[in-house]
Amino acid sequence: MSRAAVPGLPSRYPIGEQLPALYADDDFAQRFTAGLDTVLAPVFATLDNLPAYLDPRVTPTDFLTWLASWVGAADDPRWPVELRREAVVRAVELHRWRGTKRGLVEALRLALGVHVEVTGDGGAAWSSTAGADLPPESPSGTLVRVWPGREARVDPDRVRETVRAMCPAHTVCRVEVLPGPPADEGR
Repeated sequence: MSRAAVPGLPSRYPIGEQLPALYADDDFAQRFTAGLDTVLAPVFATLDNLPAYLDPRVTPTDFLTWLASWVGAADDPRWPVELRREAVVRAVELHRWRGTKRGLVEALRLALGVHVEVTGDGGAAWSSTAGADLPPESPSGTLVRVWPGREARVDPDRVRETVRAMCPAHTVCRVEVLPGPPADEGR
């Protein structure tokens, strides 16, 4: 990310106008400070527009990656800019739901534009008796089924990568990539 000089951008706060009267008619002082105004104008413009830099919906594209890093948002340069902006906007919400079925579904929909179905509970259980036996492991684990949504094709590697990042470490998640919506299996 860099902010550079913008040709012809006037300074809202010209230094030459703020010098003591002694230098108001000094040609060298005015030319020297005009050069500084050229360098400082983008800085003042950035500071004047700071709220826009912190709003992911309107921030400059080159600032978006940095902004995404502040909130731990997924930022894939292969994504369209609008999708990258949406990932930053929804980062806090997705962090709130991380490790849950809802969080997994929302992350896959946002990142890959797929339709998602998650079955299985991940084996969560509790007991009011101290030292009780652990619940039996679920034979099937959690099943994540995805099929194309906004894209015509689903990248299985990206699906597995997202599932791996969003599922709790103790949960076994199986992934199935389907060519279309699953048929109703008598549910």
